[in-house]
Amino acid sequence: MALFPAFAGVSAAPESSAGGSSRKDLDWLSNPSFCTGNIPTLQQNTVEITALTSEKELLTRSPLKPELSEGSDVHKRLKQASRKKKKEKKKKKKHQHHKKTKKKYEQSSDSESYSATDSEKETSTGCIIYSKKEVEKPNQENNATDNGGSRLIWLDDIQTLTTETFRTDKRPDPANWEYKSLYRGDIARYKRKGNSCLGINPKKQRISWEGTSTEKKQLHKKFERYFSKKSMRSVSSDGTPVCSKAEIFSSDLSPFIPVKDSDDEVPSSTSSRVNPLGVYDKSTTLWLQGQGPSDQETKQPISQKDSEEVILKAKVEEFNRKVRENPRDIQLWLEFVSFQDEVMKRPSLYTISEGEQESRRKSLKLILEKKLSILERAIESNQNSVELKLARLKLCTEFWEPSTLIKEWQKLIFLHPNNTSLWQKYLLFCQSQFSTFTVSKIHNLYGKCLSTLAAVQDGSILSHPALPGTEEAMFALFLQQCHFLRQAGHTEKAISLFQAMIDFTFFKPDSVKDLPTRGQVEFFEPFWDSGEPRVGEKGARGWRAWMHQQERGGWVVIKPDEDEDEPEEDDQEIKNKTLPKWQIWLSVEHSREQRHWLPWRPDKTKKQTDEDCEDPERQVLFDDLGLSLIKLSSLDLKFQLIDSFLQFLGVPSSYNLPTSCLYLAMDENGIFDYGISDEKPLTFFSPSFSGINCVGHMDKMNRQEHRIGHCKEGEEFIQNIFHLVLPLFSGKEKSHLCLSWLQYEIAKVTWCLQTKNKKRLKSQGKKCKKLAKNLLKEPDNRNNFCLWKAYAHLEWLLGNIEDARKVFDTAISMAGLEDLSSRLFDLSLLYAELEVELSGNLEGATTSRAIHILTKLTENGPYIPYTGQVLAVNILKARKAYEHMLQKHLNESSAPDPSSFNCSGHLVGMVGCFMLFQYLTIGINAAMHIYKQVYERLKGSISSEFSSANIGAQNLTNTLEAVTLMNANLLRYHMKVSVFPLNPLRETLSEALKLYPDNQVLWRSYIQIQNKSHNASKTRRFFDIIIRSSESLEPRLFAIQAEKMRKKLVEAVLRVEAGEIHSTIPETGLSNRIKVLFENAIQSDNGSNCPLLWRMYLNFLVSLGNKERSKGVFYRALQHCPWAKVLYMDAVDYFPDQLQEILDLMTEKELRVRVPIEELELLLED
Repeated sequence: MALFPAFAGVSAAPESSAGGSSRKDLDWLSNPSFCTGNIPTLQQNTVEITALTSEKELLTRSPLKPELSEGSDVHKRLKQASRKKKKEKKKKKKHQHHKKTKKKYEQSSDSESYSATDSEKETSTGCIIYSKKEVEKPNQENNATDNGGSRLIWLDDIQTLTTETFRTDKRPDPANWEYKSLYRGDIARYKRKGNSCLGINPKKQRISWEGTSTEKKQLHKKFERYFSKKSMRSVSSDGTPVCSKAEIFSSDLSPFIPVKDSDDEVPSSTSSRVNPLGVYDKSTTLWLQGQGPSDQETKQPISQKDSEEVILKAKVEEFNRKVRENPRDIQLWLEFVSFQDEVMKRPSLYTISEGEQESRRKSLKLILEKKLSILERAIESNQNSVELKLARLKLCTEFWEPSTLIKEWQKLIFLHPNNTSLWQKYLLFCQSQFSTFTVSKIHNLYGKCLSTLAAVQDGSILSHPALPGTEEAMFALFLQQCHFLRQAGHTEKAISLFQAMIDFTFFKPDSVKDLPTRGQVEFFEPFWDSGEPRVGEKGARGWRAWMHQQERGGWVVIKPDEDEDEPEEDDQEIKNKTLPKWQIWLSVEHSREQRHWLPWRPDKTKKQTDEDCEDPERQVLFDDLGLSLIKLSSLDLKFQLIDSFLQFLGVPSSYNLPTSCLYLAMDENGIFDYGISDEKPLTFFSPSFSGINCVGHMDKMNRQEHRIGHCKEGEEFIQNIFHLVLPLFSGKEKSHLCLSWLQYEIAKVTWCLQTKNKKRLKSQGKKCKKLAKNLLKEPDNRNNFCLWKAYAHLEWLLGNIEDARKVFDTAISMAGLEDLSSRLFDLSLLYAELEVELSGNLEGATTSRAIHILTKLTENGPYIPYTGQVLAVNILKARKAYEHMLQKHLNESSAPDPSSFNCSGHLVGMVGCFMLFQYLTIGINAAMHIYKQVYERLKGSISSEFSSANIGAQNLTNTLEAVTLMNANLLRYHMKVSVFPLNPLRETLSEALKLYPDNQVLWRSYIQIQNKSHNASKTRRFFDIIIRSSESLEPRLFAIQAEKMRKKLVEAVLRVEAGEIHSTIPETGLSNRIKVLFENAIQSDNGSNCPLLWRMYLNFLVSLGNKERSKGVFYRALQHCPWAKVLYMDAVDYFPDQLQEILDLMTEKELRVRVPIEELELLLED
């Protein structure tokens, strides 16, 4: 053959007659192509070749055939080439892959060896290539040739540059010296990988066949990550047991179990008559001999996949047998339904094949249909099971239309009108359906629910008797309706509901008490429409007094004094008209929300009528609330009604909403605020609102404009309520109401201290002290230590230290140390804690004052104010007295008699005093020892003696929670004033939060101390444990807050303007971690309908700058919480360009819009 095209005219030496068998190793060196010749001869040969290519066909060479010598042979070859080319054009699509691989091969490195096809291309690079395709697209071909490393000469250039019709290929071909010949069969098609000598070691080397396409596909195969379905399936499957050989169990103990590879084991085969070569295995040899395998050999080892299928099949058969034998077991049916998720995890005989499963990605519809069929079988056997029907409805939400679902819910409610939990779920379902939601529709639905349950409670529905706990559930639904109206912006209707409910409960005439609820409501309507003052309004007397006076002829109208009328302050709503329209709208909307939350009533002294109301939405008719009125017979529920109304108005209260409606009402992030708890960890005052906005406040997420209190009308409204309801109660309830009123005023003082508003602080302090003195002047409150304690604390906050000490000393002297009540312990504890915090360290006279207070508490004599240093003998006597009292109360708490649990409050105050006494006299370790002793005793009593439903156990639980909080505050104070490890406080809070995962105060302390640690792994593990074991939403909220605090800390370190800063906290991916936490919280039952969680998620995404994704989350939030007006307000703040669209959406869903866009434009024109 010719190695170079330039010597194509020279005949090659004929091969030997022996068929190439006697070819020498280096016979290619004798090729005539290497002989020297005249240059003109070479040019003449080149011209002849150029003439052959004038037929516009590509001339291809083959090393297997001799060179062209005659013209007739050339025409035959050209015809054959043209036929082949036509066939190739017909199969163009099939050759696309080959062309791609050919192109890639030209770009490969010089060290690779080439296949026969590639070598043909390499040898033909010196030829002149001309084709119709190349003429049409010269630019593309030039690019391709440049990439391939070849230079092509065109026919147009041959006439002038005849001396350059060939080129010298300087790129070496390693195959020329590596192999005996250039025949493609002698050139290897694989490349060796590895640096070892000859002989392939499979553990270190492998062979890559470059000619095959299957290997190339495998090379580009994407590796499975740990979170892929295949990897997750392998992790969830049971492992294969590893057993050693019999010879391992010898006298020499090996440190490991050797596992032999199957490749190392060579099956021994013996030659016989039927198996002379020894190539048959044992079973084949036995078959040829006409024999069968033994019984032991018949039993094939069960593979891991087969064993899993056997176990799965056994479980399915077990479930089928159990439900067949016990068709009435509802819990068993539900377990069978949840078991379907495990069945569909991996391919088995109950699922589709493995390949089909991967293609269909575990079709969700397949699982849902299977679960639905099981539930339908269960409902056939249990027609009256509400739980199974609820599970079926929850399952059908995935593939049923909302209208069909509502009809099914209505059928279920019609069959079970007395089931309060079913009503609760039905209301939540309708309230969270964005497509069918309107405020009026849901408001009427609440009225229908409460009126139906009231009829059940009265016994009007004979077919369905009232279930236990109906009254408490009705009250919870009533509160849920009020908060629903508040969140939708209809605060006037919510206030009117509370007003009507208080009149309907506390001022009911005796003549209508025996009537059913519907009859009482009919008698109540004339009073509501009469125009008489209602609860909270000036001159309100109640329904009963109005009824009696109507029987006597009506009220005597007394003209009010004209001096009492004060001119209304005409505040200008728009203060700066140069701001953008969306900012002006938000400002005016917030302003009217704060001032116009009370229902509008015509003022008869000013001769006003209903037509004088500028906003008709501020008027509330009886039809808006008549269906929601219910009867409350329990004294506890009656007091909770007043307490809930005051909390609704922003008054601090210890009462929390029921869990069923708590997370629906959470819509503000005040649960993360620390206030002055860092500065004063022992005595900080934090009124708890549980993350619920009070009426008239719709704060932004940054809470920059947050304030406590209302406008003038609102403050008068709250005072009128206290004056009206205080005479209705006595004893403990009245004391609680007085304390709530005083704490509300103290909260305003605290807010003024935080905002450093000295002008308002002075006036608010005078007003608050006046209220405290007036309350203490009443005969019932003169010995009320809670009021004395609050008054003394107020004086201390205002900076009047000596006046506060006088108040404390007077209160303790009045009590008498012989009567050690729980409130006296609380009073003395607060007094001592204030003295300790005033000192700032553990030395000095102020510490002696605290020890004096705690020591005098244990003495039997009268209390004497502080005069000097306390004697050591008195300290020892006080310690013995405290130890005696502690053992006495702990023994009483562990007694089986429930009457002894009344001292739980006494125990809290006494333990707090003892811990502080030990801390001041000995040290922090002694105080922690007291806490551990109390913790172990109370925890053992709760777990061993009582059930969770027992009242005594609940009291002990509250006691343990309060003691834990006091211990945590003491440790925080000690860490502030001295150096102390963080671990004791962390362990205390961790143990407490495992018992009380919904305690917001403990969570605030926990994330605050954990934020100081650089290692977040412990915190994340702890949050994960609590979230898995608790259904409360607080762990999820505070886990998100902890990560946000860490992200803020990292960003603060990285953004310091002091040159190059290297972060000492190497955290990455915090944003993605927070997003995952949000998504997991949203998927929980309590989190999906929580407006606060959606507000936090939306605010976080906007802070990252991703507006498009933020809009997606906003619309997702509306799908779950379409009633929350704060979400729409946040959207206007985040997406100002969509103001009109958001307002149209609010109007469509009937949310309260106090400033229509048309009115805003008129105000801007003025």
